[in-house]
Amino acid sequence: MSYVTSIGLDVHARSITAVAFDPATGEVRSKRFGYAPAEVAAWTLAFDSPKAVYESGVTGFHLVRALRGLGVDCIVGAVSKMHKPAADKRKKNDRNDAEFLARQLAARNIKEVWIPDEECEAARDLSRVLEDVREDLTRAKHRLTHLLIRHGYAFDEIGPDGKRKGKWTRAHWEWIRSIELSEAAARDALDFYVSEVRHIEAQKKAIEKEIADYARADRWRGRVEALRRLKGIETMTAFSLVAEAGVFSRFESARAFSSWLGLTPSEHSSGERVSRGGIIKAGNTHLRKQLVESSWHYTRATTKRKRDQRGEEVPLAIENHAARGREAPCREAGSLCKAQSSPGGGQRGHRKRALLLGMGCGLHVGRGSRIETR
Repeated sequence: MSYVTSIGLDVHARSITAVAFDPATGEVRSKRFGYAPAEVAAWTLAFDSPKAVYESGVTGFHLVRALRGLGVDCIVGAVSKMHKPAADKRKKNDRNDAEFLARQLAARNIKEVWIPDEECEAARDLSRVLEDVREDLTRAKHRLTHLLIRHGYAFDEIGPDGKRKGKWTRAHWEWIRSIELSEAAARDALDFYVSEVRHIEAQKKAIEKEIADYARADRWRGRVEALRRLKGIETMTAFSLVAEAGVFSRFESARAFSSWLGLTPSEHSSGERVSRGGIIKAGNTHLRKQLVESSWHYTRATTKRKRDQRGEEVPLAIENHAARGREAPCREAGSLCKAQSSPGGGQRGHRKRALLLGMGCGLHVGRGSRIETR
């Protein structure tokens, strides 16, 4: 849809600052609202052929859905693709931020964010709860371990094979329960940390069960099961991939998918000097973390076909499509590996190539026409 007036919205939890910019006349008008989509829509629609934009971020997609429902042409701009001049950064306020967005929209410099429907966004929320709980569990385990270390206790039991036994196993918990600290306050602290770890472990199991149940729903099951055919990817990661990506067909290539995830290399080249560094990390942080973890499993995976989950049968069409995903997309992903992996590389380079290859395979599997669901 063509538009005449560009509307920039600087959105906060309790306020919205709107700036209207007419590139033909240079006229700029502004107004501040509470968080009131109806009032913003009424003000916006008073202008000639308006189009509105606000930055992606913590405010999410509620406003864009509300404005579209009220007849306003509104988009969300990718904040990671916006670059402000240094002078503008020294004069930051809500009005200036909104005007910057309006002028960028008028200049067609806004990279539009794909808007998920409410069911897809809810699936994202659930998968991110699991991520949060995993982080909470790691921190709780660290606190418990550090308390014991401060009192001179470090788990160092050796198994029959001569190797040190792993932490958070049955043997490790039995060792923790056998510890008797001398001071009552210290014993209370130990009991609290043990209870905290156990409580979060129970939360994690409950959330994983919820996700496993949602993953069997008609909308998600086909793609989740197909992605699970790939080495290094299980149900939790597959569900996150589907929920975060939404519609895989919106990515034209593995390179575009890589850019969305922030896995493309940084670069600082000039003249004849070419210098590329680590990944840019400007993209979907939630999914990038999980794929990096999956890459560790991918490098150690066998060439054997993955077994189905107990009691479940995967439709032949899904298995065949996943097989093509394991075998076919490597041409595109392989070229991506050559372009983005550093020479040599060792274990780090091997893991990076595995991640890029798996990412290309995942894109191929996820956007299969027979299992893609919008």
